[in-house]
Amino acid sequence: MTTDPMVRIADALERMAPAPLASPDFESAEAFVWHVEPDRLEPVARVSRIDIDLLIGVDRSRNTLLENSLQFARGLPANNALLWGARGMGKSSLVKSVHAEVNRKGLPLKIIEMQREDLPSVGRLLNHLRQSAHRFLLFCDDLSFSHDDQHYKSLKAVLDGGIEGRPENVVFYATSNRRHLMPRDMIENERSSAINPSEAVEEKVSLSDRFGLWLGFHPCTQDEYLTMIRGYCDHFGVRISDDVLRAEAIEWQATRGSRSGRVAWQYFTDLAGRKGVTLP
Repeated sequence: MTTDPMVRIADALERMAPAPLASPDFESAEAFVWHVEPDRLEPVARVSRIDIDLLIGVDRSRNTLLENSLQFARGLPANNALLWGARGMGKSSLVKSVHAEVNRKGLPLKIIEMQREDLPSVGRLLNHLRQSAHRFLLFCDDLSFSHDDQHYKSLKAVLDGGIEGRPENVVFYATSNRRHLMPRDMIENERSSAINPSEAVEEKVSLSDRFGLWLGFHPCTQDEYLTMIRGYCDHFGVRISDDVLRAEAIEWQATRGSRSGRVAWQYFTDLAGRKGVTLP
């Protein structure tokens, strides 16, 4: 056993260093989840998503995001996209449905989901994806930052890419309830207490400006809410009269205290269970 202290230190550092990321078999799946400690891309055998035609009331956002994704999958220029707005209105569902639609059209596109808290590791992920011949949609759901959150600096590696630039084969889609990715009261608080208010929050707020596409999602009307449910019923073969559906669905929304695509799906799930219909 060596007694050289430098050799011992080198051996200790080597043991502490994370193992290099094994190259995943990207042919094994269309979707992956990024994990750290240790770094790895785990394939997803079955993605939880609904058919793109069942997304009601978001036609403009759907068409814009789909066209952007098709351009990217074809190797053409495409923008990073921020889907922001009301809770439960299908932001994350749209991303997953668009991904499925692109692949259905015969354009191979991989989707990789990463958690907000893993953003500091995004540089390592991008370096790995840069070496692949595949094209990747990097997806972060429910993205937002608090007053003292430094993770937003890591996001710039995705949006700007530093000196190397964002990998040509990667596009980034994020969803958020906040248009500027941080609470409005924190923006106003920093502006009011800063020595130079115009620059106090510019770095954080400008993050949203780095997304080429801003797609807004707003609360649905009652007619849209009922149309969503009727669409689910027709698609999955659940039989119910319009009068009964309307009465039950409105009562369900009243007990939930809100009306959204998520609430519509929750009511339909209950309805399908009562009707003995199994959902895929």
